[in-house]
Amino acid sequence: MADQHTPGSLVLTFFGAYGRELTPSGRLPIAALIRLLGAVGVDAPAVRSAVSRLKRRGLLEAGAPEGARADAGYALSPAAAQLLADGDRRIYQRPVPDGRWLVAVFSVPESERDRRHLLRSRLGRLGFGNAAPGVWVAPSHLAEETRHTLRRLELAEYVDLFLGTHEGFRPSAETAARWWDLESIAARHRDFLAVHEPVLAALESDGPTAESGYAAYLRALDAWRQLRYADPGLPDAVLPPHWPGTRSEQVFGELHKQLHEPGARYAASRLAPG
Repeated sequence: MADQHTPGSLVLTFFGAYGRELTPSGRLPIAALIRLLGAVGVDAPAVRSAVSRLKRRGLLEAGAPEGARADAGYALSPAAAQLLADGDRRIYQRPVPDGRWLVAVFSVPESERDRRHLLRSRLGRLGFGNAAPGVWVAPSHLAEETRHTLRRLELAEYVDLFLGTHEGFRPSAETAARWWDLESIAARHRDFLAVHEPVLAALESDGPTAESGYAAYLRALDAWRQLRYADPGLPDAVLPPHWPGTRSEQVFGELHKQLHEPGARYAASRLAPG
């Protein structure tokens, strides 16, 4: 399966990679967003549509960037800024397991089925495995992000969170295979490697242009960001042998090292028309 890059995901990925730092306010003209997303194949109508959807979701706010008319630019909302700050930890930091697990126990009244569905969906997207009805489990390093997410979505009142250790009675590797679809997660790592490992190999022989390096990095970051939410960062002890996530993490780390800063220079050069 090839990388899935939607316009909305690429807009958020761009803000996470560069948009927060391009101007003092973090607010960018829509024309600049169109130029910068055009480098990864997103046309102007798709950018405008994605920005409108993100605004309706409360993730972008409209206003005036420096030197622009009052309705010309967009910046991250406070909720989106927190979302990306939480994402930074997932994307750029390998968690060190501390032997503990985060357990979410929830109960939602039958009259609020939509909230129950949202809660299940969001716990799954955060990387929780479903241990039993109303009981979800994740590595302990997801605790802070989970609290932020549940508060942001006004779901905290339905959930109790606990931190503890697994005391049996089945081997942890066996329980992990029941609670998470490890085969599917491994397949996504292999897909990432199939697309982005050749990009890394090409860097060793042919240096990219400013635009192609920026585009390659943004696509890799967008794919890695989605993958890091599918893979919660389970301890090595509960993963199958030869886990492909080890290599995909190495590949993304090297792409970040080689392409992030050149991409930042390219993005800054495209901020103003020229």
